[in-house]
Amino acid sequence: MMQQSSKVDRLAVAAATVTVFAWASAFVAIRSAGAEFGPGALALGRMLTGAVALGVICLIRREGLPPRAAWPGIAVSGVLWFGLYMIALNWGEQKVDAGTAALVVNTGPILIALLGGWLLKEGFPPRLMAGMAVSFAGAVVVGLSMSGGGGSSILGVLLCLLAAATYAAGVVSQKPALRHASALQATTWGCVIGAACCLPFAGQLFTQLGDASPTAIANMVYLGVVPTALAFTTWAYALARSSAGKMGATTYAAPALVVLMSWALLDEIPGWLTLSGGVLCLAGVAVSRSRPRRAAQGPVVEDPVVEGPVVEDTVTDDTPGQEAAGATEAPVRHG
Repeated sequence: MMQQSSKVDRLAVAAATVTVFAWASAFVAIRSAGAEFGPGALALGRMLTGAVALGVICLIRREGLPPRAAWPGIAVSGVLWFGLYMIALNWGEQKVDAGTAALVVNTGPILIALLGGWLLKEGFPPRLMAGMAVSFAGAVVVGLSMSGGGGSSILGVLLCLLAAATYAAGVVSQKPALRHASALQATTWGCVIGAACCLPFAGQLFTQLGDASPTAIANMVYLGVVPTALAFTTWAYALARSSAGKMGATTYAAPALVVLMSWALLDEIPGWLTLSGGVLCLAGVAVSRSRPRRAAQGPVVEDPVVEGPVVEDTVTDDTPGQEAAGATEAPVRHG
């Protein structure tokens, strides 16, 4: 039983790792596709691609519809996370500098921990909260160090805050749904609902597709297949086997991975401040995912065994109580 539990834990950690790497890789793809697609059009193209990919997998696996009990959580997470979050994030990051975006958007995992502790009764483990504080500081350092010094509009800040709030609410809403639906079902129908929310941007998407470069289109397809279809499914798998707070804290590894990927793929050499922020992010994740050590139990001290006959002091019936007492007390001298 213990071996099976540890195997499930390892699979959940592996799934979370795939998610974080895929979401970090989305940074490079968004920078390319976002230059030629509007925020809503990019979100719609990404969701449609993801929905088609997941739909094909569902047909192959013959996955049915999710149980009725799962639909409220799937619907809420689909609207908030797969729909509104994608639009708000794409739009907000166009109007604020990287430092402001890092500061505001990375409040999302903290909101997840707070909402999970309150609504899902997960509590507020000290290690989780301490690790998230360290990771949040690291994410801010990374964002500030990579900022180009641009300005930030009030609208952009509000959009990033909206993205963080919808992300947190979507995760907390999805968690109960995973008690009834599989990770594939929850992700597929969440993606379909998110695509439906983005349909008002269909005209813009079709117009921009005609003018977009093959590279931008390929990046949009990549966003739909890997960071959406694959990563959201592995996320749901891990979320079903972990707490929402811990999963939110795990995503703080993404800024550190973005730094490394930008270095490898975009030839953007990070400075020492950026690297330090990345190390803080990873250190915070390690703290939040760690388990407290059990208090070491000292050696059990047994009562010493006295060998030999046990001598008992007995008072015989022939000895009056007062005389016996007087025999044991010291004499009192008067004068």
